[in-house]
Amino acid sequence: MPTNNLLKVLTLGCLAIALTGCEESPTGRKRVALIPESQMAEMGDRAFQSLVQTQPLAQDSRANARLTCITRALIAALPPEHAREEWSVALFQDQTPNAFALPGGKMGVNSGMLRVARTQDQLAAVIAHEIAHVIADHGNERLTQEMAVQGGLMIVDLLADNPGSLGHEVLRGALGLGAQYGLLLPYSRTHESEADQLGLELMAKAGFDPRESLTLWRNMAKAGGGQPLEFLSTHPAHETRLEELEAAMGPAMATFEAARRAGHKPACG
Repeated sequence: MPTNNLLKVLTLGCLAIALTGCEESPTGRKRVALIPESQMAEMGDRAFQSLVQTQPLAQDSRANARLTCITRALIAALPPEHAREEWSVALFQDQTPNAFALPGGKMGVNSGMLRVARTQDQLAAVIAHEIAHVIADHGNERLTQEMAVQGGLMIVDLLADNPGSLGHEVLRGALGLGAQYGLLLPYSRTHESEADQLGLELMAKAGFDPRESLTLWRNMAKAGGGQPLEFLSTHPAHETRLEELEAAMGPAMATFEAARRAGHKPACG
């Protein structure tokens, strides 16, 4: 077999193996996360430090204390294997109701989220959701997916009989669009749903009322107004999210009641 044809076969084979999945997420979903954990943590730390240095931090001492209290209660409820994370959370002065998580245990919450998450339990739902993104290694999986898409585009270039031709460019564009709406966005919605499920379990285990997660997302729906169609969105539709949370509420309430009987009753104001 000619060398260039062998290279094509090997490249296609490697990409196929990557996309089939080689490990499981915390919910048992097949996925690929190929970036070394230490490298992901380093990237997360650099990004977090950059944000802290360039974005204004909220100076509300009461709000910061509340955020820290809730975060500590949730971290204390994590399995031992996640104690290795150097967890950090910052409250940014930004009226957009948003929060984010970065690899390595770095999280940020905008002050605008406090207008939506009005109780400690609702804010716990937000933070637990972000912690879930970290412990599920979603950042690693997402980066691996994007690398796979770029690999697919390289394969189209490699296999092209006439690179730069109209047919080649159309095929390349179709692959990019197909990846965007057929791979990256659905996986992102999967990440969000998985973080909802894991976050619900975590907040219940820490002694926060999981029913408040429903109120939180209803508040978010009101604050957000219109939302893109679910098919074109990186987040589940509000209705879908609420249905999934309600379906998982029975086990979460059992965990919550057991946590309360064990004395886990956070009081973060």
